Amino acid sequence: MNKLNFIFYPRSIAVIGASREPGSVGQSLLANIIGNRIQGIVYPVNPKAKGILGIKSYPTVTEIPDVVDLAIIIVPSRYVPSVLDECGQKGVKGAIIISAGFKEIGGAGIELEQEIEKIIENYNISLLGPNCLGIINTDPKSCLNATFGMQFPKQGNISFVSQSGALCVAVLEYAKEANVGFAKFISMGNKADINENDLLLYLKEDHKTDVILMYLEDLVNGREFMRIAREITSDASNPKPIIALKAGSTVLGARAASSHTGSLAGSDKVYDAVFEQCGVLRVETLEELFDYVRAFSSQPLPAGRNVAIVTNSGGPGILATDSCIHYGLNVTSLSSNTVQALKKALPPTASFNNPVDLIGDAHHDRYEVSLKHVLKDKKVHSSIVILTPTAFTDVEKIATSIVNTANAHKKPVLACFLGVYDVSKGIEILEENGIPSYRFPESAARVLSEMTNYTWWLNRPQTGIRKFKVNKIKAKKIIESVQKQGRHFLSEQEAYQVLEAYKFPVIKSILAKDEKGAMEKASRLGFPVAMKIVSPDILHKFDYGGVKLNLKNQSEVRQAYREILRNVRAREPKARITGILVETMARAGKEVILGMNRDPQFGPILMFGLGGIYVEALEDVAFRLAPIRELTASMMIKRTKTHKILDGFRGGPVYDIPAIEESLKRLSQLVSDFELIKELDINPLIVHEKGKGCTIVDARIILD
Repeated sequence: MNKLNFIFYPRSIAVIGASREPGSVGQSLLANIIGNRIQGIVYPVNPKAKGILGIKSYPTVTEIPDVVDLAIIIVPSRYVPSVLDECGQKGVKGAIIISAGFKEIGGAGIELEQEIEKIIENYNISLLGPNCLGIINTDPKSCLNATFGMQFPKQGNISFVSQSGALCVAVLEYAKEANVGFAKFISMGNKADINENDLLLYLKEDHKTDVILMYLEDLVNGREFMRIAREITSDASNPKPIIALKAGSTVLGARAASSHTGSLAGSDKVYDAVFEQCGVLRVETLEELFDYVRAFSSQPLPAGRNVAIVTNSGGPGILATDSCIHYGLNVTSLSSNTVQALKKALPPTASFNNPVDLIGDAHHDRYEVSLKHVLKDKKVHSSIVILTPTAFTDVEKIATSIVNTANAHKKPVLACFLGVYDVSKGIEILEENGIPSYRFPESAARVLSEMTNYTWWLNRPQTGIRKFKVNKIKAKKIIESVQKQGRHFLSEQEAYQVLEAYKFPVIKSILAKDEKGAMEKASRLGFPVAMKIVSPDILHKFDYGGVKLNLKNQSEVRQAYREILRNVRAREPKARITGILVETMARAGKEVILGMNRDPQFGPILMFGLGGIYVEALEDVAFRLAPIRELTASMMIKRTKTHKILDGFRGGPVYDIPAIEESLKRLSQLVSDFELIKELDINPLIVHEKGKGCTIVDARIILD
C-alpha cells in the first residue's frame, strides 16, 4: 500500500484540537469532515470536552480504543511535538499538521519543525504540513474534506497541489463559479515531509486524476521533480498534463554572476526551461490556470495545428484568426468537399472559407451543419466556435447543437460566446457538457495552441544523450592545476586547452611572453592575428583595453603589444601579467554564445543565444539543463530569434547549425563531467556558412 493512502483514504481519523467553539478552526475542520459523509470513523480529541458536534471526544489520541490511520493536528505549535509523539506511540501512519508557527516564522519555529521531522522519522509517519490548509478527496470511497475552508468542490478529474493555503481557498471559490471539479486538493504547507515530488508520484498512479495543477514557490529537489514530471507528462499509456503556476524567481537571482550566462540565468527563464524540458505547462496567472485546465480536463488533444473557425460575426472571426496565427496555429484552408457542402447548406452571403462566417442571422441549424462538415474535414484538427448574440440567435439551442455535434467527433472544440448576461445560459450548457467557453477569442486560441504543443510533446522523437570520445584526463589535470594555485578562473589559454581536450573547434593561438615573441608567433600563425591580455587579475579583457583585432603585420603587432600593456597598467597597475595570447583571426560568420551556469538547485544550466557584447542587453537566449538529449540541442537553437538569421533570413546565407548543436552537446558533456566548473562562456562562437563548421575565439571558465 502507498503510504499516502493513509492520508487520502483513512479508515479512521483523529482530529486533535477539535473544538466546541463555533467558528474556530478546530470545529470548522471537524464539521467539514463529518458534514461530507466521510467513509471512515472520526474521533475528536480534546482533553476538556466529552463530546463535540454530537461525537464522543477523547482526552488524548492514545486513549482512542481503535486503530487510527490519520491524525489531523490543530493545536498551538509548541504542543505539536508532544502530540505527534503520542501519535507515533499510537501507531498512527499519517498526519496533517494544520497549525502554523514553524519555519515560516524563523527562529524557534525552525527548531520546532526540526523536532517534528525527527519524530516522524522515528515513527515512520507520513506528514503533510505543517502550516497548511489540509486536503480534500472527492472520491466517493473517501469523501474527505480535511480542511477548514468553506467549499467542498464537485467531483472531477483534476488534482491541485499548492504551496499556499490562502490560494487554495481562492481557487476553491473560483472553481465553484467556473463549474470545475477536483479529484484531490492538497495544501502542502512547509513541506517538512511530503513534498511536491511525493505528491506527483502519488497522483501519477491515481486513477481519479487526469490533469495535475500546481502552485509552486520553490522545489525541494529540482532534478527529481524534472524526472518525475517528465515520466508523468510522457507516459505512453496514460499521460497526464501538468499545469504549473510558479511564483517568485529562480535562486540564481539572489547571487552575483561573473559570466554572461550567470547574469542571464538569474532571470525566471531558468524555470521556463525546466518546465519545458519535462513537459510541464507553465502559466503566469490564475486566470490562465483555469483557462487551460478547463480544456485539458474535458477535451481530446488535437492531432495537429490546423484549426477551423466558425463564427456568426466577421470581426471576432478575424481576431480569432490573428490570435491563432500569433500562437503558432494554422488557420487551414478547407477541403473542396467541405466548401461544396457548406455552399449547399449556407446562404450565399455566408463565407465558405476559413473562418466560416455564418453571418448575423444564423440559427442553431447553421451552426450544427457547419461544425459537422468542418469537423469531418480530414485537414482540420480542431475548431473554435464563436457566437456574437443578435436578435436572431437562440443561444441555448446553438449551445446544445454545438455540444451534440462536438460529441460526435474526436476533435477538440472550444467556444467563445461573446457577452455576459445574454449568453450565460448557453455557456452553462456548453460547460456542463465539457466544452469550455472563453470570454475572448484570444484566450481560446492560446489554450488551443498549448493543447497542440502538448500533442507535439507526446509525439516528439525520443532521443538519447550522445557521448563523445574526449580526453577527460587532460582537462582534469588543467583544472586541478588551477585549483592548486588558489585561482578560481582559468586563463584564456587554459580554457582553450580544456575545450580542446573535449574536441571543440578552438582557434589557433600561442602565448607570447614579450614583444619580440609576439611578433614571431604572429608570423608563425600567419596574418591577420588578434592579441589578448592574459592575467589572473583580469576577467573582462575588453573592458581593460586588453584586446586588439585584425593586426595585419609585425609593425601593427608591436604597436598593439605596447598599447595593450599601457591600457592594462593604467586600469590595473598591480595586475599580474602572464603574457599576451596571439590568435589567428577567424573566418567571417555569425557570432553566437554558448554558456553554462551551475545552479544550486538544478545543477548545470546551458545557454545558447546571440553572441557578442550585446548578449545581456538583447537577451535572445535559451536555457536547458545538462545533460541534454540530442533533440534538445536543436530545440535550444530554434527557441531563439537568432535561429531565423542562422537559417538564411530573407535570402541571406545559411549557417552551420549542426556544428552549433554538436558544440552544445560537447559542452553538456564537459560540464556534467566536472562539477567544479561553476560558470563557462564561449563568446563568441563564430558560426560559418553551412558545412564549414564553427570556431571558438574567446572562452571563460570559472571554478567553484
